[in-house]
Amino acid sequence: MLRCAYWAQNQCSYQAAEDVIRETYGISINDDTIRLVTNYIGRMVFQEDCRRTDALFNKHTHGYEHFKNCKTGILYIEADGAALNTRHKNAEGSTWRENKLGVVYSSDHIHWWKNKKGERQHRIDQREYVSYVGTASEFSRHLYRCATENGYGCYPQTVILSDGAAWIANMVEEYFPDAQHILDLYHLKENIYDFARNKFAMDESKYIPWAERIAALLESGESQRVLDELNPDEKYVNCVNLHHYISVHREHINYPEYREKGYFCGSGAIESGNKIVLQKRLKQAGMRWEPETAQYLLTLKSKYESGRWEKDVVDFVKKHLHNYKEDT
Repeated sequence: MLRCAYWAQNQCSYQAAEDVIRETYGISINDDTIRLVTNYIGRMVFQEDCRRTDALFNKHTHGYEHFKNCKTGILYIEADGAALNTRHKNAEGSTWRENKLGVVYSSDHIHWWKNKKGERQHRIDQREYVSYVGTASEFSRHLYRCATENGYGCYPQTVILSDGAAWIANMVEEYFPDAQHILDLYHLKENIYDFARNKFAMDESKYIPWAERIAALLESGESQRVLDELNPDEKYVNCVNLHHYISVHREHINYPEYREKGYFCGSGAIESGNKIVLQKRLKQAGMRWEPETAQYLLTLKSKYESGRWEKDVVDFVKKHLHNYKEDT
């Protein structure tokens, strides 16, 4: 069963998992059975995550959880949403649902080096993903549990990187009020260029220099100069109101200060996470999902990509089934 679940999350489809299992182990098992087994294992692991989340919040309710700075460095938390195609229409008639993905890692697990040009490079060696197909409020609880298990409250500095979505800002305010919330620099630039294209009617000779200048001012901490230049009432259909966007996120775009403190300013970890956790497995051509099936598979995929397959899946499932056998 564990091998079925492993290959189901590892391959691009249940059919591909069937082929690998037959060729690797000499076992003939059809893709429908693999799907059912994977749902069973995934449901078990997801319910355990829910139990751990509830237990953590129960501790907080009774005042049993105590935080103290016992580590050095920075804890990073990133979150984002990405669409997933399901078999069911919502009230608006769309079959698409948002899967919310979070990733937690620390400066303790970042490897730095210099390339041949002398440029500083880095690699995150250890991280943990949490994936949830559902409401932002429930996802926030799961991400908070993931962050706590990875040292939130123990690191003196916590940084949250996001694309500026309102639900993430609300989550930060409720669950991580002491964290430094940073607006991803690349999302900021993307919105600047979208605004510029509309402002100058796609005239590259005008919108590119304007966007480059505005982006450079914001990256150097000159947000007030930009706000003074922008018209608060200048709005276009296909992009954000740039004046309002910058005003709302003004406390999250002090990039010179962030760089001085050694903080990352880009949310590349969560962007790549969406590709390897969600898109690589659940967004192949023609794929549609039951929300529950998607959740169970995403839970397993997140465990694997977090390097926690043996601990959170294999060891837990074996222990669970052993206890079940003894009870029966």
